[in-house]
Amino acid sequence: MGWFWADTAPVAPHPMPRGNAEPPPSCPMHNKSSTTASRLPASASTPQGACPYVPPDTPTPTSSTTPTPPKQGFLSRLNPLNNMPFDLSNTPADHQSQALPLSREPSTIPKGDGSLWEYPSPQQMYNAMLRKGYTDTPADAVESMVSIHNFLNEGAWAEIMGWERRFSRGLAEGYRVCKRGEENANEMLGVDAEDPFDTTTWTAADVPPPKLLRFTGRPTDPTPKSQILQWLGWAWPAKYETAPPFDRHDWYVERCGDNGCEEVRYVIDYYEGAPEPTGEPVFYLDVRPAVDNPRSAAERTIRWGTDVWWRASGGVVREVRKAEAARKKREEEEASKSRSYN
Repeated sequence: MGWFWADTAPVAPHPMPRGNAEPPPSCPMHNKSSTTASRLPASASTPQGACPYVPPDTPTPTSSTTPTPPKQGFLSRLNPLNNMPFDLSNTPADHQSQALPLSREPSTIPKGDGSLWEYPSPQQMYNAMLRKGYTDTPADAVESMVSIHNFLNEGAWAEIMGWERRFSRGLAEGYRVCKRGEENANEMLGVDAEDPFDTTTWTAADVPPPKLLRFTGRPTDPTPKSQILQWLGWAWPAKYETAPPFDRHDWYVERCGDNGCEEVRYVIDYYEGAPEPTGEPVFYLDVRPAVDNPRSAAERTIRWGTDVWWRASGGVVREVRKAEAARKKREEEEASKSRSYN
């Protein structure tokens, strides 16, 4: 899950140093005082401006053999933005049972340069799976796989946007938004309650929206939280038992604020739930900032702790009582004013 294709590699953060590209005034590239004697006869003439070449008297295997170009490493063929090959083919594979669409769908997720990430075409997805060794993948199922893949990535970005909307302005603003629990957070954020997962609308005018700089898949590296949940499932299967996540991703997001921009790593665990009665698959995403620093730990504590406290302490009941008390007070004030007029 979570494949995107980037057309260009990132630009180096600083210019590469360049040495003096001009050759020495003598030719060949050696000092004139070199002790090697020339084998050219004195009568030989060299065209003006040419660089004389002296062939060896007896060709050796080293000099007669064309040097083998250095092999290109596997990592150098990968795009560092998504760890996918630069040259992944979009042409049909050998013995492919049916033709697959070649067009790529743009996402709603911005890259570092402001453009949008693009999802792979079904043909690229099929070629990628063959390259990874999944040769039993039916070609007629690839389009559905691409749709699910794109849907999950959009959902993951919606969750990240929820975190960024809460904490992009700092911990104090995040606490203000979260203190009334998750059920009231969208109201505090001014997000449309009918579409809380809208990823294209960024309401903060003074803070730039987040951008996905790069990502990497780590399916064989379970997160500490997923391992703890597995241990709890072993100890209390009736309450916590669940299948382990089938995939894990790390997404690196650019967050900009009053103090400049910083990079925030998000961890995503992908879970598969019981299918719907109609047979449609069900997936769950657990998206949260990685605990790379005290601020990320505080963000997770604030969002989780305030929601637990709000529900455990009867936050809704308290607000209802406050509203009722305020209503009675208004009624008493209006009745008092009415009696004074009479």
